[in-house]
Amino acid sequence: MARPAPLPPAVVLLSGGLDSSTVLAMAHQAGYACHALSFRYGQRHSVELAAAPCVAQALGTVRHLVMDLDLRLIGGSALTADLAVPKDRPADDLGHGVPVTYVPARNTLFLSLAVAWAETLDCTDIFIGVNALDYSGYPDCRPEFIAAFQEVANLGTRLGADLGRRFVIHTPLISMSKAQIITLGLSLGLDYALTHSCYDPGPGGLACGHCDSCQLRLKGFAQAGARDPLPYAV
Repeated sequence: MARPAPLPPAVVLLSGGLDSSTVLAMAHQAGYACHALSFRYGQRHSVELAAAPCVAQALGTVRHLVMDLDLRLIGGSALTADLAVPKDRPADDLGHGVPVTYVPARNTLFLSLAVAWAETLDCTDIFIGVNALDYSGYPDCRPEFIAAFQEVANLGTRLGADLGRRFVIHTPLISMSKAQIITLGLSLGLDYALTHSCYDPGPGGLACGHCDSCQLRLKGFAQAGARDPLPYAV
């Protein structure tokens, strides 16, 4: 009996949050052998990173790699420096302007390292859970950034420049609402109790319920007609 063909490999950026976990579930469902990549970058919401291995294990990743990259050394963000995380911003303000929770060039750095790992895996498929609809206004979550980075990856790697392979940066959530993302994840059997999204969790890791990320998550579950299993402080 012939052996089944091996599954094509993919590198999936996994923060432990709602969006990246949904993307991992999607890549797994699409038939990829998923290699999850997370970063310990000095983020104040390290409880999210603690959720990542739980998600990776539940979704059967081939390997889950956690890399250290201390962005506190350069700061410039409420997630990596001693700056207040905005709370209770009006819904109309979300997605307009770049908030102080933006981490300078974070997705550029993360995608660069994802491409580096992918090269060693002979892999050209990379998944990232960026979203340009229900999001906080980050410039490195927009379609034009992803398109430009994909071209950089194809010009600046052995696989792309010398061997003629084509990297594809998959962004399946980029034009979806948070409610649509949650509905899709639930249909794939993703347990959102494993995920965490809060930018400023309190003692015991309870989500604050007031930062941009919590507001978007809560709004998404409400619009999806589902209950958010994540415990909140208030």
